[in-house]
Amino acid sequence: MANYTGLPPNLLPTDASPIWLNKGDNAWQLTAATFVGLQSVPGLILLYGAGVKKKWAVNSAFMALYTFACVLPCWLLWGYQMSFGEKLLPFWGEIDVALDQGYLLGQAYAGNFPSATMVFFQFVFAAITLILVAGALLGRMNFYAWMMFVSLWLTFSYTFVAFRIIDYSGGYVIHLSSGVAGFTAAYWVGPRLTKDREIFPPNNIILMLAGAGLLWMGWTGFNGDGHMNVGIDASLAVLNTHVCIAASLLTWTLLDSLVIGRPSIIGAVQGMITGLVCITPAAGVVQGWDAVIMGILSGSIPWFTMMAVHKRSELLQKVDDTMAVFHTHAIAGIPKLNRLFYTTEARYIGLFYGLQMGEVKNGFRQLGLQLAGIVFVAGLNIIVTTLICLFIRLLVPLRMSEKQMEIGDDSVHGEEAYAIWGDGEKHGV
Repeated sequence: MANYTGLPPNLLPTDASPIWLNKGDNAWQLTAATFVGLQSVPGLILLYGAGVKKKWAVNSAFMALYTFACVLPCWLLWGYQMSFGEKLLPFWGEIDVALDQGYLLGQAYAGNFPSATMVFFQFVFAAITLILVAGALLGRMNFYAWMMFVSLWLTFSYTFVAFRIIDYSGGYVIHLSSGVAGFTAAYWVGPRLTKDREIFPPNNIILMLAGAGLLWMGWTGFNGDGHMNVGIDASLAVLNTHVCIAASLLTWTLLDSLVIGRPSIIGAVQGMITGLVCITPAAGVVQGWDAVIMGILSGSIPWFTMMAVHKRSELLQKVDDTMAVFHTHAIAGIPKLNRLFYTTEARYIGLFYGLQMGEVKNGFRQLGLQLAGIVFVAGLNIIVTTLICLFIRLLVPLRMSEKQMEIGDDSVHGEEAYAIWGDGEKHGV
């Protein structure tokens, strides 16, 4: 039986449940959090491990697995309270643990469920953000440097943005942050070997699709929990999410077919990712037609920046973003919110709704706020990620040695993804 010692009288359970507990909301929040966790473990483990050259399968998958494990203790010991606790500074929460039973069994700051549920729920979002950053660094970052980067970036970037930014389900805090941070870190780490940049095929497309499928279906929990309850907004968010993803994937595939001359599975996965990223900031606050339009835009604008702008930009060519995190998350993740998120206050209205309803001034005001948020989040991540990389470089190399990059997993971890073992020997290397 649970020990409720230390809880205030108004929080003591009746029929084994506190009076404020909504079992449906609690069950959905835990389920949604598990969906998001499955996007990382095993979703992005499979996507990264199978989407790179065979020699980097173990290292890429392990970067994702290590990150998921490392974020949790950091989150419990200081990250959660710095992100959602009492204010220490205008942009930061107090440094405190989230381990006390009395606190964890009390009501969360939002929603009719315990803080323990909220701590776990917010942890999986923090973890996947750093795993997305890792996608830009596959195939050359020193693993020891990455181990240091995870806790430092969580502490000095993620908590900072999470405490300050109002965000439906992660457009600023997760996607824009990870896209900019990944691109910045990739600049400081440097590129892969030239031959790896030129030829970098997936080692197993079927497993890569399995990881992508887990990412897609896991987004039911990623966006379906934005209002912290199991009401009708959750239903709208889930449907809009899948509509936008499908529209984006189809748009990307159509463009590949028309321009390149063949439909690409890798391209379809990129379109899927840009769709789920694009709809995240607005899943529960836009209409169905908006989700379709957003899907078309997310399947075409990042396609254009990746296929056309990237090839003509000296900066984008110089920075080696392995999984194109900048295009699929930073470009696709610039948030859009409309007045439904802020109930009916006229001053919180999107630009196009403002034009339609005669609230032009408020529409431009909201657009200005969103642009200011983009500049703030992007600027913060460029500065903080740069400082973290420069600090780590004082202690360990950011980049693997040339020999390690030439050999791959066997040199870095002493393990290979597809080695066949027999009589103590490896065959078919």
